[in-house]
Amino acid sequence: MQFHTEFSPEVLPHRIGLNSQIVTIGSCFADVMGQRLVDAKLSVLNNPFGTIFNPVSISKLLTMALRGTSPDENGYIERDGVWFHYDFHSMLWANNQAELRDKLIACLTQTSDAIRKADFLFLTLGSAMVYRHIETGKVVANCHKMPGALFEKYLYQIDHLRDDMNRLLKTLHKVNPNLKVLVTVSPVRHTRDTLPLNNVSKSILRVIAHELTVWNDWITYFPAYELMMDDLRDYRFYEADLIHPNTQAHDYIFGKFAECAFDPDLRNFISKWTQITKSLAHRPLYGHNSPAHRQFLIKLIAELETMSKRIDVSAELAEVQGRLEKCILSNV
Repeated sequence: MQFHTEFSPEVLPHRIGLNSQIVTIGSCFADVMGQRLVDAKLSVLNNPFGTIFNPVSISKLLTMALRGTSPDENGYIERDGVWFHYDFHSMLWANNQAELRDKLIACLTQTSDAIRKADFLFLTLGSAMVYRHIETGKVVANCHKMPGALFEKYLYQIDHLRDDMNRLLKTLHKVNPNLKVLVTVSPVRHTRDTLPLNNVSKSILRVIAHELTVWNDWITYFPAYELMMDDLRDYRFYEADLIHPNTQAHDYIFGKFAECAFDPDLRNFISKWTQITKSLAHRPLYGHNSPAHRQFLIKLIAELETMSKRIDVSAELAEVQGRLEKCILSNV
């Protein structure tokens, strides 16, 4: 007897390997998936602009980066002595406008360089609801806790959204013809928009994502949203706010992603690396000076040295070697 609808996505036509270079952009789900890829020792630029929910702002930022355009001078704001920019997340801040401008330009340059070299762009769309700054008439990525009267909130029209995404993807394909794009719709529900509007918003994003994959063989959809809504249809897979997927849900979705998106060599590598990370987290039950623990550390160093032929484990090696040295010195 089955108690849920298990869903296994089809194998993606373009597979991620250990040496693949990846950029993630978008909502908080992009952060989560990106960090999982980082933990798996892949080369990842993880959500450099911070959490960006709406595709309009995602398109604007990536286009700005790829064309070498400077941030809009009208977008800078100061609040409580701290400077922000309406096109960027609040994690990008500074004590003055000039300092922030330098920081934003550096972020745009880093992102442009990474995308031009990347094999994959993991693009997560969060919401079709946008906030328009009334004075400038422009959609913002973040309101930075400014008064709500400064903004108009509305559902972005699907045709305009389609046009924005098509322009962005043409630009991406022009600067990096080998880039493969993985599109997802974030499984995080935007309940502040009301559940009916959240469903309309997600539907718009899902239609756009589908159309992009139909028109472009280098764009693929990964069904994170469907996995959360249908496969994991239970509140035990949510955080206490009943909105964000919890760690168990992230584990499950990332596992499904690995099955369909990673090549066999990468899956085999991650299996071995998972065991090593467990060993790195191990602490001896009966003290750090026992012969058994010394042998454990020596074995772990050997495993890391073997791994070093494929990935950078210099930090992990240094940490374990330091533990071994302390263990030896304490017995002198």
